[in-house]
Amino acid sequence: MQISENDTQITESPLLGFSEDPELQPLIFGFFLSMYLVTVLENLLIILATISDSHLHTPMYFFLSNLSFVDICFTSSTIPKMLVNIQMQGKLITYAGCITHIQVMYTVVTPMLNPFIYSLRNKDIKSALRRLSRGKL
Repeated sequence: MQISENDTQITESPLLGFSEDPELQPLIFGFFLSMYLVTVLENLLIILATISDSHLHTPMYFFLSNLSFVDICFTSSTIPKMLVNIQMQGKLITYAGCITHIQVMYTVVTPMLNPFIYSLRNKDIKSALRRLSRGKL
C-alpha cells in the first residue's frame, strides 16, 4: 500500500470580522474612511504646528513630528488596502501579507498608537495650535 502526502500549500487566508450584510458595507466603509482621514489630518496638523512655530524647534518636538510622520506612513499602508477590500467585497489576504501586517502592527504601530493624544496634553502644542488657527505665527 502506497501512502501519498498532501503537498497543498496555503497562499491565502479569508478575512473575517466584517459584516456580510450588504446594507452595512457602506456604513463600515464610511466609518473606516473617516477615521483614516482624521488620523492623517491630525498628524499633518502636528507636523505643521511644530514646523511653523519657532518655539517648538526642540528635539522633543522633532521626535513628535517624526512619530506623526511614521503614523501617517503606517496607516497609509494598511487602511487603503482594507477600504479596497470592503468596496470590492474581497475577503482574502495573502499569507505573506497577513504575516507582514501582524508583524508591523505588533512591533511598530502598537507602541506608537497615536501621538496626537500625547501632543494635545502638552501646553506648548496647544498654544501653537491656537496661534496657528488665529494666523498669528
